[in-house]
Amino acid sequence: MANDTTIFALSTAPGRGALAVFRISGPAAGDVIDGMAGPKPRPRTAGLRIIRDPETREALDQGLVLWFPAPRSETGEDLAELHVHGGHAVARAMLQAIAKVQGTRLADPGEFARRAFENGKIDLTQAEAIADLVDAETQAQARQALRQAGGVLVRLYEGWRAELIEGQALTEAAIDFSDEGDVGDRTAKEAHTRVEALAEKLRRHLDDGHRGEILRDGFHVVIAGPPNVGKSSFLNALVRRDAAIVSEEAGTTRDVIEVRMDLGGLPVVLSDTAGIRETEGKIEREGIRRTIAQARDADLVLWLMDATDPQPDLPPGLAQARHVLRVLNKIDLVQQTSARGGSWLRLSLRTGEGLGDVTKAIGAEARDRIGATEAPVITQARHRQQLEACAGALGDYLRGPLAETELRAEDLRRAATALGRITGRVDVEDVLDQIFGRFCIGK
Repeated sequence: MANDTTIFALSTAPGRGALAVFRISGPAAGDVIDGMAGPKPRPRTAGLRIIRDPETREALDQGLVLWFPAPRSETGEDLAELHVHGGHAVARAMLQAIAKVQGTRLADPGEFARRAFENGKIDLTQAEAIADLVDAETQAQARQALRQAGGVLVRLYEGWRAELIEGQALTEAAIDFSDEGDVGDRTAKEAHTRVEALAEKLRRHLDDGHRGEILRDGFHVVIAGPPNVGKSSFLNALVRRDAAIVSEEAGTTRDVIEVRMDLGGLPVVLSDTAGIRETEGKIEREGIRRTIAQARDADLVLWLMDATDPQPDLPPGLAQARHVLRVLNKIDLVQQTSARGGSWLRLSLRTGEGLGDVTKAIGAEARDRIGATEAPVITQARHRQQLEACAGALGDYLRGPLAETELRAEDLRRAATALGRITGRVDVEDVLDQIFGRFCIGK
């Protein structure tokens, strides 16, 4: 897909640094090099050049110039890179100078990646993975995004789509040979067998406990319990900073406080919440309501108790919590023989005793939920939505009478279209702005 305009952007982080990289993509990319740092170096080879203002010919910096003629570039268009020193003055002058070349403009967020998609260099799953890789906070998130950027999902989904198209062809062949009963019946049954096997693969893929999405978004741990049991102190101890206000006054925490942390390479989102108790205060009641809502959706509820007055039973609002880890705090205030629980973890935030054990337990829960991520996993709600639509269409096919071949062919067409929407093969204009809008400028 040809673009008439040429885009450019600073692709490294703005601010003072050793290097600044400017990318230019489009039909005038070669003109930028010729006008500012000519002659062009050999394709895909760095050349050391004096970089000048295209109008005044004032030297702006000395740096490296790279030239990637279409179609062998990241965007599929003519693409150039200028690597210069990373000072504020140099970066500002470079942006002003490139804008003087006719046909150029500053890029929008994600526009380089969008042009790569439009020119067939990447599919939508790879584009989303690039954004996830930029946003990755832990090694596990980066590994998952890197595998997806390498095409692991597009190969899986395009393979399934090809199987569906073959099944659709067999089904339509049954229509064409309907006057030859043995041929039509045979092709229809062969299609049914193939679709049945594919539907089972899809079912297993969807039944993954959302582990890919949890890894991408973070394993959500809600710290809950009665007032004054040490929830805010526990959060601060885990993240090793004063993220939450600590006070002996009950009801200090009234809103949910979220902190992200890297726990053994896994992303964990900790939520400090309001103490759960009967109260007349409207603001505190709202905080307790939010606590219960957060805990219901959490991957793990860490129920913190006071060893001097343990309350192991969760309130009715938390009865549906998926996984609960009970922790007994303030064990330094009681005898070793008292306040014991079958599987309760013991902790003293004052002395630090047991903090390592609780941290390991949270990490173990996270690893158990996320599991091994070498196999392709669903990482986006958008993917899951289309996979569920595909599974629904396959269910209609398998439940429907084979004799109604036109309807069964339509079921397979709907299933293949749903898979095509994931990779961007069909009908995705409504999601392009949403996907590429979350990129940073210059990517």
